[in-house]
Amino acid sequence: MYGRSFHFDPGALCLELLPTGGAERYPQFESLHEPADLRVWVAESRLGAGLEVTVDESELAAAHALRAALWSLAEARARGGALDPGPLAVVNAAAAEPPLAARLLPDGTRAWSEGATASGLLSTVARDAIELFTGPYAHRIRVCGADNCLLVFVDTSRAGRRRWCSMERCGNRNKVRTHRAKN
Repeated sequence: MYGRSFHFDPGALCLELLPTGGAERYPQFESLHEPADLRVWVAESRLGAGLEVTVDESELAAAHALRAALWSLAEARARGGALDPGPLAVVNAAAAEPPLAARLLPDGTRAWSEGATASGLLSTVARDAIELFTGPYAHRIRVCGADNCLLVFVDTSRAGRRRWCSMERCGNRNKVRTHRAKN
């Protein structure tokens, strides 16, 4: 049985890949079983609809490897730990590939160049991770404060004290638990 689908904005493209699961660590949440599943993720990501990406089995395996590396690096950043060379090598290798190419349309909107590949997608995601992990919000990568939530997000709040992946989900649950404990 599957639970309700939950979507939240983690604040960065690279972190959007994490809730798709993790065969090694979070197999119960795995949603990238076949190449078509990665295409579904693309359509639901901040890259938006209109991006047609070709994906084969080897590229899906590369997506799994990149996701595992991003889990490791994001959790290390959130806890203030050192970044492991193995995951760093995976991210750097993906980032070295040519990224997706965007183009500007006459009406001022963005479109994607045709012929997009999963390796270009993974390069774009890896480059986003490098920007995040080296940028001004690197120290604001957080793991949700709920005991039963593993989601990772970037705290872009003004005060920098966000604790929950989503106030509507984990924040509200915590408030309810606190209220019930007082009564």
